[in-house]
Amino acid sequence: MRFDDVCLEAIGATIPDEIWSSEDIERQLSPLYQRLRLPEGRLELMSGIARRRVWPAGTVPSGPSIRSADAALTAADWDRGRVGCLIHASVCRDFLEPATASRVHHELGLPPQCWVYDVSNACLGLINGAVQIASLIQSGAIESGIVVGTENSRPLLESTIAALNADTSLNRNRIKPAFASLTIGSGSCAWLLTHRNHSRSQTRLTSAIARAHTEFNDLCRSDHDTAGAGMQPLMETDSQRLMVEGIATGAAALKDLLHDSTWSAEQIDRTVCHQVGSKHRLLMLEAMGLSPDNDSVTFPFLGNTGSVALPLTLASAVVNGDIRDGHRVAMCGIGSGINSVMIAADWGETPVAGNLDASSAEQLSVVAAE
Repeated sequence: MRFDDVCLEAIGATIPDEIWSSEDIERQLSPLYQRLRLPEGRLELMSGIARRRVWPAGTVPSGPSIRSADAALTAADWDRGRVGCLIHASVCRDFLEPATASRVHHELGLPPQCWVYDVSNACLGLINGAVQIASLIQSGAIESGIVVGTENSRPLLESTIAALNADTSLNRNRIKPAFASLTIGSGSCAWLLTHRNHSRSQTRLTSAIARAHTEFNDLCRSDHDTAGAGMQPLMETDSQRLMVEGIATGAAALKDLLHDSTWSAEQIDRTVCHQVGSKHRLLMLEAMGLSPDNDSVTFPFLGNTGSVALPLTLASAVVNGDIRDGHRVAMCGIGSGINSVMIAADWGETPVAGNLDASSAEQLSVVAAE
């Protein structure tokens, strides 16, 4: 899928103030650690994740999503009456129905002619939403649109810790499916996309591809479909096999993106990928034939923030100067299912607004380098 007229006009990024270190989580898991004689430091050592952030108890996704979308609109000085589509695209949402996008649309004061709906596709939701809006802009159906999402890791972290401490029948092998749940972090991000003729940023999305290896749909699953601040989810993940098959999916998808964009791997100035952990990152980049020196990360400080992981990492890379005007940027999304969506962009001058300021981005870079 190729685009001639679609620009990423502004990014709004919001991260929580409360920080949970991997050491904090291990202290909460002390009954399990003592019973199984697990070594302290295991969680950070295995994942490369030092910290992750969590929203205050009772937070519903629409709240931070409203702030992120408002920040993007304000940064672009964009007329809200010209927004033709709003997609809320995170795994987390306020309720099963109506669409969480409904509250976000109302609070932002967007027009009644706007398309308003939710999209959910594990860690790919925001990227899927961006491609849908880009397609509407390219077709001439709308002039601009916003995709936004907020992931709330607190309920999953709390439920996983409680379940691991309560089940005294667990052994070292049986706790492995819960490991990925302890790496999840919280965050929020919004992209404002516009037609090129009305863009100040001139950051052009040039192509997008999708690849589905859905024979592996059973490698990462939550226990039930819940929404809202009172949810108590649990998730089981075959981390090792998911990593292997996810990397294979991503490597095949990048070949599709390079073909569609007519780029070579050597022409990519910066890559931004889904944020899982240190081992996954190095093996994935090796399989793709890409250099870690040109890849941006946030997982050491934010954890795996699901559908907003890639968008937040993109925002961080812009704020700290890793992505600059004239760069060719490859956004390489991979999500359980297994699916991959990737986007190529010719970067211009897209602003980033919200509370992911220069000091936060600098912290991310420092932690990633440790």
